[in-house]
Amino acid sequence: MHFAILTGPTASGKSAVAQLIAEKNRAEILSIDSMKLYRGLDIGTGKPTLEERARIPHLCIDTKDPWESASVAEFVSAAEALVANRAACGTPLIGEGGTALYLKALSEGLFEGPGRNASLRARLETEIASLGSAELHARLKAVDPKAASKILPSDARRIVRALEVFELTGVPIGAWQQQWGRPRTDLDVRIACLNLPRPILYARIDARVRAMLAAGWVDECRRLLALEKPLSREAAQALGYKTLFAHLRGELTLNAAIDRICFDTHHFARRQLHWFKRLPKTRFIELSGSEAPAEIAPRVEQAWEHAE
Repeated sequence: MHFAILTGPTASGKSAVAQLIAEKNRAEILSIDSMKLYRGLDIGTGKPTLEERARIPHLCIDTKDPWESASVAEFVSAAEALVANRAACGTPLIGEGGTALYLKALSEGLFEGPGRNASLRARLETEIASLGSAELHARLKAVDPKAASKILPSDARRIVRALEVFELTGVPIGAWQQQWGRPRTDLDVRIACLNLPRPILYARIDARVRAMLAAGWVDECRRLLALEKPLSREAAQALGYKTLFAHLRGELTLNAAIDRICFDTHHFARRQLHWFKRLPKTRFIELSGSEAPAEIAPRVEQAWEHAE
């Protein structure tokens, strides 16, 4: 059984291409995006419109309230069940999205590490909030230098997880992850990745940010801040939202917020591409930026056929 996925950095145009391929093949689309899981985070995550979702079924979208937590293990379990179900009933299914950890877990499986420990995680999160992520990164470096070398001092989520695994087991997280880097044998995941010249990609990102703002992104953030429950730690990581929340609290002008979101999104796109290059069975489709989705779609399908 194989599963074809289209990925690429944010603003590369993968959603439009995936929709064309799905329409042609009467397929459903499984979203591989950790933020499109959340209801209410619509504009800033680039969710398909209601019209698009009425025309093509999209799975793994709007499955969580914004105050709920989500994990890669939950996503992989749901995705694997959907892939198996659609294969059994003969319904074509393609994946589309750019969450690198989800793609890696689907391609290589999950490492057999310990599950979450609520009390330990709560303590570590309290410590990181009071002491700062750099302080806990230094603690991680003392007990697991290999993991610390791969995690930015500002990446609170991954620092907490690495410390959690070490405190629960006494074994560095890297030792649990040794099987990663090899394609799984129970599911043939084939990935096509769109790639654009950096200047063109960055210009698209900047235009997309401004289009999202014109579509009401600030009002969407205002509604999220007005919810009775605060956003979960995972939902609050959605790109651009924290910056617009700061703007709404009066900490940034709108122009300063726009500049920061564009800069952060450029950096995010570079990190995505770094991850994508390490995924097995990935074929890159080099684009000039002038191609229409209808020109790209056949190249994607051909890449899936040859990604063996």
